[in-house]
Amino acid sequence: MTTNAAESADEPPARPRRRAPAGAAVLREDVTEAIRAAVFEELAAVGYARMSIEGIARRAGVGKTAVYRRWRSKLHLVLDVVSAMAVTGFPVPDTGSLEGDLRLLYELTSRALRHPVASQIIPDLQAEAARNPEIAEAFQKALRDGQEGVASRIVTAAEGRGEVRAGVDPDLALDLISGPLYWRSVVIRSPKLPKGYLEKLARATAGALKAL
Repeated sequence: MTTNAAESADEPPARPRRRAPAGAAVLREDVTEAIRAAVFEELAAVGYARMSIEGIARRAGVGKTAVYRRWRSKLHLVLDVVSAMAVTGFPVPDTGSLEGDLRLLYELTSRALRHPVASQIIPDLQAEAARNPEIAEAFQKALRDGQEGVASRIVTAAEGRGEVRAGVDPDLALDLISGPLYWRSVVIRSPKLPKGYLEKLARATAGALKAL
């Protein structure tokens, strides 16, 4: 990704204009998004320990000043980007059945976890989380919030259809829905899912939720 000189300095194009009041500099959103994208690419390429502000700026096509105007350190930059994962999340499936919703969720999640960038970043951040409580908190929140919102709405819809009883334990439901696929894809990092695995997992999870 490349930018012109004005973008590299994170400044508006030079032209006659009124001087902005001190402290009122506007941070361009396109530059901010370029930096965030560069963080994911840099994490996947070199990992958190070797990642640097210089490398991120170079990959984003901006100057280091543009990064430091937004985040005061590498740690705060990564915490912000990881926390933003919780906001994006996955769309909530609406197939009309609990098993169908789970199957679609698992297909989307499996595809995301097996993306080359995610498959590099998640294990690296897990390792860093073991050494850094701030990263651990942000990473856990991003993963939990992203999955919890989708899982709770799938269960609520199933309750409305009478597929599960009302008042299912939300934490237990989240563990049942999210645990198996993360175990296989993230923890043991199985290179390939067995044929029909997601379909069987959706059927088994739906049965377990109905039994709660």
